[in-house]
Amino acid sequence: MNKYMKEAVKQASLGIRNGHGGPFGCVIVKDGSIIGRGHNMVVINNDPTCHGEIMAIRDACAALQSFSLKGCELYTTAQPCPMCLGAILWAGIEKVYYGCNIGDTEKIGFKDSDFYKALNGGGGTELAELDRDGCLEIFAEYAARTDNIKY
Repeated sequence: MNKYMKEAVKQASLGIRNGHGGPFGCVIVKDGSIIGRGHNMVVINNDPTCHGEIMAIRDACAALQSFSLKGCELYTTAQPCPMCLGAILWAGIEKVYYGCNIGDTEKIGFKDSDFYKALNGGGGTELAELDRDGCLEIFAEYAARTDNIKY
């Protein structure tokens, strides 16, 4: 087994054995060193955003004192859900290795495919634009600043 995936599996095991959440563990690697670790903590934190990848991203960003994880690789026990994939993209992580796929995840009771369907127009949460003009004002204020973040 790949040494980094082995560490991701250890993270997942830590989480499930302590009742923190599902079997999802993750490590983030930069220049051959693990800089971030995380496991699913949805249950223990009562927070649906505490997936293993999100926790590892938070840990790695704290270690680097940066919101950018460019040049990093992520190893995770399961194919990232859309939320985690979004966080991975925002962090600038360039390579993701995953163990189990969406089908494997569904077999143990997780329905990631429902989220992918919703993203492709197949139902889910209704989205409706509201008060765009008012919100554009704050966007204009941000865009006018010289110290804002550029991705």
